Amino acid sequence: MIHSMTGYGKSILQLPTKKITIEVKSLNSKNLDLNARMPSIYRDKELSLRKLIGKELERGKIDFSLYVEMTGEESSTQLNKTVVKQYIKQLRDIVDGDETELLKMAVRFPDTLNTEREDIDEDEWEAILSEVKVALKNIGIYRLDEGKALETDFKIRLSNIESLLNQVIAMDPERIEGVRERLRKGVEELKEKVDENRFEQELVYYIEKFDITEEKVRLKNHLDYFNSALDSADSNGKKLGFIAQEIGREVNTIGSKSNYAPMQQLVVQMKDELEKIKEQLLNVL
Repeated sequence: MIHSMTGYGKSILQLPTKKITIEVKSLNSKNLDLNARMPSIYRDKELSLRKLIGKELERGKIDFSLYVEMTGEESSTQLNKTVVKQYIKQLRDIVDGDETELLKMAVRFPDTLNTEREDIDEDEWEAILSEVKVALKNIGIYRLDEGKALETDFKIRLSNIESLLNQVIAMDPERIEGVRERLRKGVEELKEKVDENRFEQELVYYIEKFDITEEKVRLKNHLDYFNSALDSADSNGKKLGFIAQEIGREVNTIGSKSNYAPMQQLVVQMKDELEKIKEQLLNVL
């Protein structure tokens, strides 16, 4: 079952004095590109968080955000009363004003606020970690749903390519006969008497150069392999990309060898379907 690299997951944790919102967003990328935003108090845990997110999401351009909204009276920022009083005393020596105006001026000066570094409460962190896992589970569900939509689209386009291939197979005898007739007509226009045995030998050599039997067989095998890879337990976008390259190689060879306009038109349609598959493969995990 394939997974998309595009996804979104969210979880909210309500603690007695704060509300914590966790969001995870992901887009396609060849490798893991993780950007994490969180308050400085939790920075000590960033490395372990990155390992967890990388293990769960594997690949993609990922934005992880942890927001904290204080909902209680608890605060790590305190007014430095001693410093404020000193500022007010110095201001009285310079200007006249009531206590309120002097206080407004004083609190704007440096060092009037003390911010104490908080230690992480381990119980709180365990609760946060549990919600991170919920957000990762949610984005996993999102990616799986997106993957199902991609898989449906892939199978439709693979079916279209196989149908076009069947038309190529059915058309091939007509193409070979057309090549034979063109060569014979060309010889007749030269008004030359030719050795029929020699002519047949040259014709066989010429037609062998344009034989696409191997390409038809390999293309059918690659289409079957792509389908079986879609149904496998793991999601491997890179593997599917390699198979798509091989499909493209066979389609191109059929086009270059066909030397027959109706068949080349079918090849153009196959290429169009394959390009749409390749575009979507960029989103597959």
